[in-house]
Amino acid sequence: MPFQAYCFHMSGSSRIKDQPTSERPRERLALLGAKALSPAELVAIILRTGVQGTNAVEIGKQLIQKFGSLQILARSSLADLQQIKGVGRDKAVTLTAAFALAQKMADELMADSPILDTPENVVRVMRGQNLLREVEQFQVLLLNTRKRLIKEEKISDGTLDTVLVHPREVFKAAIAANASAIVLVHNHPSGDPTPSEADIKVTRDLIRAGQVLKIEVLDHVIIGRATQDRVKDYASLRELGYFY
Repeated sequence: MPFQAYCFHMSGSSRIKDQPTSERPRERLALLGAKALSPAELVAIILRTGVQGTNAVEIGKQLIQKFGSLQILARSSLADLQQIKGVGRDKAVTLTAAFALAQKMADELMADSPILDTPENVVRVMRGQNLLREVEQFQVLLLNTRKRLIKEEKISDGTLDTVLVHPREVFKAAIAANASAIVLVHNHPSGDPTPSEADIKVTRDLIRAGQVLKIEVLDHVIIGRATQDRVKDYASLRELGYFY
């Protein structure tokens, strides 16, 4: 083995540019898209370079390990970021700017999201996708403190009962999205939105679970179809007095 190759083999190399092209974060992002990269690899692209003996991906892993999550990392001060070897002031500023930009984009999206503070507003958003379904589908709308929609989560298909709709599944999504309130939504393929006994029981079970978790259940809206005898194509369990 040539002497230079022997030294390289013995000492190893943590430099990203010494890795195969297919393993380098920038090339992987260009080829596969950002979703294919780990958080550490994305952080490495922002950092651009590492330090002697430690490449940018390894620094990214150290940052995530130290702070525990991307959310905590994003809220960290410049001084805290610089506690990691290889993260100087410039890299800390770049990281902070990247996280701030992501937050501003999220704020823009949130500002454009609908306010779901009435059953009418809920139905306006959800009517189209529920109108033609042939089976019941239970959905949860996750809201922020201003009752703006964060996201919609499908929980189950089929006639509601306590087996299909478990508080664990409903509130797991709410907790993950940091929602402060939720609205329950499902459809009645028959067209009659009148709540069943099972609908009422599931609603009350979820209200009680939400009280324990400090996540308010604002309403349960059942979407059906309007007829000549039925002006509304929905029923709000809150309006019907089942929230107590």
